[in-house]
Amino acid sequence: MRTISLVFALFLLTQPVDAQRRAIVYTTAESTSFRLTPTDTLMFKPSEPTSEGKVYVFVDPRKTFQPFIGIGGALTDAAAETFAKLPAARQEELLQAYYSADRGIGYTLGRTNIHSCDFSSESYTYVEEGDKDLTSFSIAHDLRFRIPLIRRAMAASGNRLKLFASPWSPPAFMKDNNDMLHGGHLRADYAHSWALYFAKFVQRYRKAGVPVWGITIQNEPMAVQRWESCVYQAGDERDFLKNHLGPVMAQQGLGDVHIMVWDHNRDLIIQRAQTIFEDPEAAKYVWGIGFHWYEDWSGGQQMYENVALVNRLYPDKHILFTEGTPATFDSTGYGRWSLGEAYGRSMIHDFNSGTEGWTDWNILLDERGGPDPRRHAYRRAHLHQFVLLHRPLLEVRPSRRTPDPRVAEPQHAAHHGVREPRRYGGGHRHEPDGNRRAIQPCCRLRVSGDQLAATLHPDGGLQGYLRTTGCRSLRIDNVRPLTAPRQSL
Repeated sequence: MRTISLVFALFLLTQPVDAQRRAIVYTTAESTSFRLTPTDTLMFKPSEPTSEGKVYVFVDPRKTFQPFIGIGGALTDAAAETFAKLPAARQEELLQAYYSADRGIGYTLGRTNIHSCDFSSESYTYVEEGDKDLTSFSIAHDLRFRIPLIRRAMAASGNRLKLFASPWSPPAFMKDNNDMLHGGHLRADYAHSWALYFAKFVQRYRKAGVPVWGITIQNEPMAVQRWESCVYQAGDERDFLKNHLGPVMAQQGLGDVHIMVWDHNRDLIIQRAQTIFEDPEAAKYVWGIGFHWYEDWSGGQQMYENVALVNRLYPDKHILFTEGTPATFDSTGYGRWSLGEAYGRSMIHDFNSGTEGWTDWNILLDERGGPDPRRHAYRRAHLHQFVLLHRPLLEVRPSRRTPDPRVAEPQHAAHHGVREPRRYGGGHRHEPDGNRRAIQPCCRLRVSGDQLAATLHPDGGLQGYLRTTGCRSLRIDNVRPLTAPRQSL
């Protein structure tokens, strides 16, 4: 038998501690009824001398990091078609659960597809076959399901939702394989038309009442898939941006649209960033870089450190997590604790690496992981336990800079992150040789000479500390999973 403990603190610091001495503890714990349940009210008091046998979180409100844009999910054709089948009451319930800051988890990011993607019921584009001049351009297809859903999501969010859009492939006639599926490349003689296609998409969506905040150039540009896909080497994406997309967006008066490059996994993000960001004629059009979490598809590990390196090398560019979801659809897995842990682990690492926002995949699918009748051997989907991780974040308004909390090793009262291979959580220390010794199951939050202490939940819990006033900024730091015998807690 084992337990996994994850402990995190939300540090909401805009005023001196003595002006806001009360904190509320919210707990979510496995095998309990605790789901963001208020479990304690704590008071700050003058700090005691530090001890090597205690766990501390040191917060320095004077040091700030990246702004926090928000968290969200994808509004695909499949999600929109499924939403349209729901009764009106369930539609409203879902919208409030996802997008309301008061009654739900307050999503402030959304991603949608530019014409069809792997979660569309059919392959389609916005132009007639061979229309290089785009005279037939029309978003009529999207007006049936997708645009109505996006409008309602935006309204439910209080119009705070930032929407970005990604293409999975240019139209077939613009590609060297004459196929929207199975990879291929954008033909050079259609590069200008494809750039103008982006501009027309943004313009038509805005005219339909859907402001588009940003775009990515290509979803997963190194992947050859059975569904819509297109390959861009790093130099190809750079040159398309520099010579076509950037200038066209500027000429069309769309310089306010945030252009993101890459939009693929963490493994090759550094090379992509170097190639594009170090070319000043390309970099001037780029707001930032997007990434996914599927780099472990071949059996490797998540490469969080690559995101952190991009952040250090190019601090003037922004970083956004643009897609992630469990790779296999399992209709029996709703609410599974391990899913929440996977999301939490990625979010914590990614935000600590400089990421400003985090975008989940489909917000809604049917019980079979569709609709997508065409070609999926696997279906990525989830409509589960986001309240487990997201709700505390909702107390934080986007676009604020985040203060610096650090977790110190129990034997070192210093401003360090927890060093591998030792891991701390749930009041335990995990020794490299597998031996375990109990330490006091308590975490102390120390801010500017004051502190509060909370007992950690022993049954696989998540705890958040929320100030009751002045809540404006957030950073989560050094949350580590711990495997330990239950009886040692």
